[in-house]
Amino acid sequence: MPAEVIFYVLASHSVQQSQAFVCKLIEKIYRSGHFCYVLTDSAQQAEQLDKLLWTFRAGSFIPHQLFSGVLPGYNGTILIGSEPVPEGWLSVIVNLSMAYPPVQGSGQRIVEILDSSEASKQAGRERYRHYQQLGLEITTHKL
Repeated sequence: MPAEVIFYVLASHSVQQSQAFVCKLIEKIYRSGHFCYVLTDSAQQAEQLDKLLWTFRAGSFIPHQLFSGVLPGYNGTILIGSEPVPEGWLSVIVNLSMAYPPVQGSGQRIVEILDSSEASKQAGRERYRHYQQLGLEITTHKL
């Protein structure tokens, strides 16, 4: 089975709603027994998400850390960063960046989150075409 790409298109372009959705999605990925790499455009964006994951919901715990080239001791850690995705974290990539994440192949899942702004949708269309050209299985959820 080729890699799978899932697009979530949010109805709003509110930064707070988008960030809340990202945190809930990461929590869901973690609770389902997977760990992921959250690819960001910048270290500042990664730091902001790192802080949000500690505070977005009372009682929630998601083991995570900023990635700066050093792998964590615990394999189930959610990594967040703008650095290239480390080999062991390629199975699920939550792409919050404008970049194309690396495609490893069979069994991999790439999650794209778009807000309703025209800039986000246009960038999403370009990434959609890129994934389509690679022959990946693509699913879109409009929320």
